Amino acid sequence: MTDDATPAAGATAWTGMVPVDDTALAVTDTGGPGLPVVYLNGQFATQGYWRRVLAELGPQLRHITYDERARGRRSKRSADYSFEAAVRDVDAVLAARGVERALLVGWSYGAFVGAHWASRNPQRAIGAVLVDGAQPYDWLTEEMEQRIRKQFRQWAPLMALMRPTGLTPRMTHGQMSECNIELGRIGSARELGPVLDAITVPTRYVVASGSSLGSRGDEQELIRAALPSVTERNPHIAISAKVPSNHGAILKKDFRAVADAVREVAVLDRPGAGR
Repeated sequence: MTDDATPAAGATAWTGMVPVDDTALAVTDTGGPGLPVVYLNGQFATQGYWRRVLAELGPQLRHITYDERARGRRSKRSADYSFEAAVRDVDAVLAARGVERALLVGWSYGAFVGAHWASRNPQRAIGAVLVDGAQPYDWLTEEMEQRIRKQFRQWAPLMALMRPTGLTPRMTHGQMSECNIELGRIGSARELGPVLDAITVPTRYVVASGSSLGSRGDEQELIRAALPSVTERNPHIAISAKVPSNHGAILKKDFRAVADAVREVAVLDRPGAGR
């Protein structure tokens, strides 16, 4: 780790709430002198999804996880569930934990957040690992918007039953569908392409295979097919691995590949390492 990344080196382990805007986020920081790594969850997932990755990486790194607005059991509701709010929340968590520079690891929605944050903060981003997300593709159509809204209406009763467990967000089905639709706009080639092209820190993709909940046919494989053009344009970005598991199972079944990608980026922050 470089000297620039050590303002909070030696921090003790901490779990608590971080205020931001009109809400507060549940944060866990393992502390220690290791390289700070911030984990960015899937759109409606929780920090618990990362437990296998964290166990595989061990205490050599400083792991910071948190639940986004209205996600998990403790993060509070908000009037703002926008993508920009999610990006701001990264800054709020880092500031609260005294971390100036960090390696970002994002899965699904979190990969988009990580890509944007790394692109906007080249001096603060040690690097990024993007797990089956942040792949530029024009998949959002009017028909797809209607399908998304219909799906969340259908899922609403089940999600309400699961809400006390923290496995589903404390958001209305309308709020959840709008978040998903906004992501479709952000993920278009026109919107996301320039963000990825502007990244100047080591960035690695871990890519899943096949389809998962909410997708049809080869939709997700078509989206993933956009990645080679990204890596051809930007030498800072590479595909670390394509794994057998699908989008929903990747952190459970292929956590070792994700951990390997984190190590691959982390080692590049050592003095004299090639980029």
